[in-house]
Amino acid sequence: MHTKTLSELSSLLQSRQISATELARLFLDRIHQSDLNAFLHVDDTLTLQQARAADEKIAKGEAGKLTGIPIAHKDIFVTTGWRSTAASKMLANYTSPFDATVVEKLREAGMVTLGKLNCDEFAMGSSNENSCFGPVKNPWDKTAVPGGSSGGSAAAVAARLAPAATGTDTGGSIRQPSSLCGVTGIKPTYGRVSRYGMIAYASSLDQGGPIAKTAEDCALLLTAMSGFDQRDSTSIEKEPEDFARNLDKPLSGIKIGVPREYFGEGLDADVEKAIRQALADYEKLGAVLVDISLPNTAMCIPAYYVIAPAEASSNLSRFDGVRYGFRAGNHTDLQDMYRKTRTEGFGEEVKRRIMMGTYVLSHGYYDAYYIHAQKIRRLIAGDFRQAFSQCDVIMGPVSPTVAWPIGEKADDPVANYLGDIYTLSTNLAGLPGMSIPCGFVQGNSAPLPVGLQLTGNYFDEARLLNIAHQYQQATDWHQRTPGQ
Repeated sequence: MHTKTLSELSSLLQSRQISATELARLFLDRIHQSDLNAFLHVDDTLTLQQARAADEKIAKGEAGKLTGIPIAHKDIFVTTGWRSTAASKMLANYTSPFDATVVEKLREAGMVTLGKLNCDEFAMGSSNENSCFGPVKNPWDKTAVPGGSSGGSAAAVAARLAPAATGTDTGGSIRQPSSLCGVTGIKPTYGRVSRYGMIAYASSLDQGGPIAKTAEDCALLLTAMSGFDQRDSTSIEKEPEDFARNLDKPLSGIKIGVPREYFGEGLDADVEKAIRQALADYEKLGAVLVDISLPNTAMCIPAYYVIAPAEASSNLSRFDGVRYGFRAGNHTDLQDMYRKTRTEGFGEEVKRRIMMGTYVLSHGYYDAYYIHAQKIRRLIAGDFRQAFSQCDVIMGPVSPTVAWPIGEKADDPVANYLGDIYTLSTNLAGLPGMSIPCGFVQGNSAPLPVGLQLTGNYFDEARLLNIAHQYQQATDWHQRTPGQ
């Protein structure tokens, strides 16, 4: 039962072959037996209460496609009942008085919350090692990282601890862990999904999205998650869409742009081989490969690591020990309380990014760094605009390597930053992107998944999901599970 897709689970629930309560108990049992450290807070009573409410809806004939299906939320989305910690000591015991819009929409669709998922602290990281609650383990190799910052979300779905999960993507944090854990994840166009109730990292880059087993599952989830929200000033006013409407459309004539910059130095040879094979499979499905260039790709890392920390330094200034959250003891005055609270409450990576951001926004450096980074951001968006005049979708690797051992890059943050080379530009441009499983490469001690990245034009999620779904109909990489 735990290996079935959302559509399969929906059919079983609607036909009363299983109840939402039974399904919730099944996944709760799996969570309690897991040693991956993927979940931060589970409350069986709250979950089963939601499951019973879903069973009542089904009995009355009021159920939708997602009614009764369990889901877990990245601990960046605030929730009533379950703690909302952002994996930080700063919010270790915080419980929100309201639900994030994403949580609210999925609850209204009838989904049952299993709990809150581990992540990099305040979503800052690419390996899920920055959580104050300890790292998440990759279910394919428990000595390896799951990717980040949505590592708990990807690991939970891969290990079938949850059939679906929410994630957030600021610089690749849905796509990269999806790639490293062998699941499907999509980051929609910036503004497509409300950020209200999402604990902010970098406001002009953050975007929520779903992680699940298949593209079809992601289409169902994104349909429920997206939509205009007047409480979010960056939310786009667009009519609701059914993102599953074009899943069965054939790919004949689809032009796939292959950026030459994505296949150079730094890309693992075996990862490249898997990506090239996936592109060849797309040709068999009727697609046409087009050589394209994204000339400013190399500039996305320095631009991102100016813009994102700058926004983080502003967003995290609210955590000072006065309003809510952690407050240090033994302080002598207000300034001492601020200093000790932030020193003790934030982890090393968060403090590093706050310091970087404060520096680039300071007098004398704002023009030299921040303004120049924003100009590069515009150039990167222009690269994509030019590319989409030649193709319908852009494909390449998600990550230069498969998952690496936990602790391997702990003392080298720049090595972690460089691992985002293929994902950052999508966020800087505000485009939709996704990762789908496309093969395996031998890792340190076990074969590990490889993800294929698909990047689409603005608001072209339905086409992206169609292109991903057609590949998954022709291959079985997405059906593989750890321990097979």
